[in-house]
Amino acid sequence: MQTHRSAHARSFIVLPNSLVQDRRLTFTARGLLADLLSRPDSWSEDAQHMADSSPQGRATIRAALKELREAGYYLVVKVRMPDGTIRSETHVFDVPHRPGAEIIRQGVEEAAAPQAQPTAPRPASGEPASGGCEGLPVKDRKKAPSLPLPEASADHDEGAEPEPPARSAGGRAKTAEPPNEQTRAAASALHRALLAEPRLRLGEVEMLGLAPLAARWLERGFGPAELAAALLPGLPQRIHSPRAMVRTRLQDKLPPVYAAEGPQVPHPHECANCRTPVPRSGVCGPCQGRPRQAVAVGSGAAYTPAGAARVRAALRGTAAAQVSAV
Repeated sequence: MQTHRSAHARSFIVLPNSLVQDRRLTFTARGLLADLLSRPDSWSEDAQHMADSSPQGRATIRAALKELREAGYYLVVKVRMPDGTIRSETHVFDVPHRPGAEIIRQGVEEAAAPQAQPTAPRPASGEPASGGCEGLPVKDRKKAPSLPLPEASADHDEGAEPEPPARSAGGRAKTAEPPNEQTRAAASALHRALLAEPRLRLGEVEMLGLAPLAARWLERGFGPAELAAALLPGLPQRIHSPRAMVRTRLQDKLPPVYAAEGPQVPHPHECANCRTPVPRSGVCGPCQGRPRQAVAVGSGAAYTPAGAARVRAALRGTAAAQVSAV
């Protein structure tokens, strides 16, 4: 037989040959012992869980644990804790160990016992320094007990009595004031925005609680359509808290407020000398020595008939060309 071994850097344990080659144990018991020794100290697993996570049945696992217990590899100690509860401590050894359950039980109890508190020193003997027992006050059982006076508040006088809470006709304390129209409008807009997503269905109280956040959207000119576009896309597959999801998106996706752009004021150019409006900056033509251009008004009457005749002739020629083409 040739044995092939690998050099492991992590996730491995070292077992003695006496354990692996202990022919008093079955192969199932030795494999189970190697599995238990590979677990950390805080590992907790009972026989039922061992059987459920392995091909062997519960009877096979119990028989293997019995072999390990009889061979000295497996020990279960029941320890009573200081609070009166009983806890089971499981100990697994890589060599047969038989110190006795009592020794292990004592060690566990010492580790679980609370630290001893310092005791008060005993008083020394001597004469009493205080008065005798005849000076002690005696309670008068017929006298009515005196109760401490309530502390006076800074908001009212010392002699004023505290006002009782307002109550309704049925004797119950009055609830908070009903929401105003702005809050109801914001809650209604939020409800319409969430109708398309059943995973974000909220109650009336939750809607009114989120209404101040939705009102900020309405104040900036956004409606239910914009709310739905911001709240519904990209939702996770599983939503644990719809209210928290809606609140976070209302806060994080609130659009910023942009400053309103005013009308553009034209900036005309003026002549540097006479302040006459000009198309571009500089000096106008008259200031440069050029004559002013006179605008003729009403001088086009002589040219109107001739122009109209040319237009009619052009239209007739176009119509004749179309007819000849057909």
